[in-house]
Amino acid sequence: MIEVGWWKMEVFKKYIFYILLFLLIFSCEKSKENVIKNQEIVTILIQPFEDIKPQQLSEISENIKKIYPNVKVLEPIKFPKNSYYKPRSRYRADSIIKFLKLRTPENSVTIGLTNKDISATKGKIADFGIMGLGYRPGSACVASSFRLNSKNRNEQFYKIAIHELGHTQGLKHCPEKTCFMRDAEGENHTDEETDFCKNCKIVLISKHWKFDK
Repeated sequence: MIEVGWWKMEVFKKYIFYILLFLLIFSCEKSKENVIKNQEIVTILIQPFEDIKPQQLSEISENIKKIYPNVKVLEPIKFPKNSYYKPRSRYRADSIIKFLKLRTPENSVTIGLTNKDISATKGKIADFGIMGLGYRPGSACVASSFRLNSKNRNEQFYKIAIHELGHTQGLKHCPEKTCFMRDAEGENHTDEETDFCKNCKIVLISKHWKFDK
């Protein structure tokens, strides 16, 4: 009788242990869901500079709105004076981002849009021409159409913009050749890019981005 009682007690302890383990796991999963649900939706502020054409602004903003629910288009502004790089008639992307960052309210991300040539320091090259720049993560970024093809410039411009916004959301460069987060490596590969890859989408979905299934 003593041995039977001991065996029942061990079974009962294991039963209680698994119930508690299940409740703990379930509670953690619900907590994660609640954190995601309770996260405030960041506002993407689209800030055109004065050289941007209305058609460009409309097309890019409408495409961004298709995959992100909270977008606000701002009135065009002038470039900050300290961003102009006179030796090569360019605008420094890092100076533009610093300027936009100061104008960006809490819980928002600003993307500046321009047709002007922009540049940044890359390795040993002090002034390297680029299509866009965004810090990971960050509250501001900038995209330029200057180095894009004239045939489908607005489509490519959107891809550059969405790439830089991806960086602000914490995304790294992606090894997938068709992903919007592909590293340009000094060239324009936007025509080969078709969408965010599955892994990049998982990150963005956790931040309230929306994609067709």
